[in-house]
Amino acid sequence: MTKKATAGKQPLRIERDSMGEMSVPSHALWGASTERAALNFPIGNIKFSRPFILSLALIKMAAARANKSLKDLDAQTADAIIAACAGVAAGDYDEHFVVSIFQTGSGTSTNMNANEVIANLARQALGKDQSDRAGVHPNDHVNMGQSSNDVIPTAIHVALVLELSTRLLPSLKKLSRELSGKARSFRKTLKTGRTHLQDATPVTFGQEFSGYKAQIDASIARLEATVRQLSNVALGGTAVGTGINTREGFAALTLKHLSKDVSKAAGLPLTFKEAKNHFAAQGSIDALVDAAGALQTLATALNKIANDVRWMASGPRAGLNEVLLPAIQPGSSIMPGKVNPVICEAVMQVGYRVLGNCQTVVFAHQSSNFELNVALPIVAHSLLESVGLLADAASVFVDKCLAGMKTTNSGPQMVERGLALCTALAPVIGYDQAAQIAKEADKTGETILAVALRLTKLSESELKRILDPEVMTRPGLSGAKMSG
Repeated sequence: MTKKATAGKQPLRIERDSMGEMSVPSHALWGASTERAALNFPIGNIKFSRPFILSLALIKMAAARANKSLKDLDAQTADAIIAACAGVAAGDYDEHFVVSIFQTGSGTSTNMNANEVIANLARQALGKDQSDRAGVHPNDHVNMGQSSNDVIPTAIHVALVLELSTRLLPSLKKLSRELSGKARSFRKTLKTGRTHLQDATPVTFGQEFSGYKAQIDASIARLEATVRQLSNVALGGTAVGTGINTREGFAALTLKHLSKDVSKAAGLPLTFKEAKNHFAAQGSIDALVDAAGALQTLATALNKIANDVRWMASGPRAGLNEVLLPAIQPGSSIMPGKVNPVICEAVMQVGYRVLGNCQTVVFAHQSSNFELNVALPIVAHSLLESVGLLADAASVFVDKCLAGMKTTNSGPQMVERGLALCTALAPVIGYDQAAQIAKEADKTGETILAVALRLTKLSESELKRILDPEVMTRPGLSGAKMSG
């Protein structure tokens, strides 16, 4: 919303707030405070996302229910507000949330945007004039018992809990299952291990994929802990954490209603509790920085897995060519027949974006001054964007890449020619002689077995037992073959 957008020939109405009159488009559900913010912050096109608006509406709905129970709101007004909140929560009025993310750092403008839209809808339901602030007041009624300073941090927590619980964690569990399946099906398929991108002793594809699964499972555990931490919210602290202008018991009752509504929206039980210390909950965003860290760790894990798969698929003639990825689109506008690991590249790019978002949250924490952080909108956007991107990337990685991935013969065939096989000889003939054998094999192009037959007194059967690559992947077998 820019000044130009409101100054055209469209019909206008007059709205009022504590600063005076404002001309607002007649069709708009927002009021004077929102209009001022829309004019003051014509910065970019990024608005609060659907999960945040949903969470904000559910908080307003729960507050109205609590105020009705406490008899601070009459039943008729409360019910109209509750119905309006339900419409906002359902996404029926998203186009009326018009304030940029780059606004007042407390998110007050968006809190007032919600208050005004909900108040206007409630007035309409009650048959009152659209501009009758006294009929249903955005501050006195919709915002009763609340402050932007506790509502916006709470909305961020609620939105993240919803998105983590319903989107990201299910996607990661899907990815974990796929990696587990790959680890089982590839458990006996040999390949050359690599350190420093150079040949190392053998491993199995199954072992590598079990490592990937362990990384994802660790991220799942971290994010589940994050959900528990984010379930403690700032609501009840109002302006500075003291709870001024809110009734004792209001926050607990509101959060009881909120927990039921969020659980219904999520389709699983979720419980929100009042923060033990409101000054920490509003004066810092430690829990959100912690959440950003968990997302960052996941992003780096996904990047490692996707990049490994990309390397394994390199080729097909001049690369490793250890795996074949599904061919989902042409890879070049000029080279016919070229197919690229595009899903891996997309997943990696998501990782880079998430890392940037994490740094944004860390920098934003520096705006935690005294009793309030004043970078909440960009924190909300950064974290929610990261969760959504990671959820989508994990799911796409499974569906369009890993599920159809197959190993080739290249991995097992190259194991026999691996120079690092000499590692198993070192305990028998010594490091120096083993190194000499490796150098000779590299020079002549022979296998380690062939050179060792020439340069040692060990028999062929002894050397085959020592140099068995399958045994090298499980040294505890002490030379015994790996059982099925």
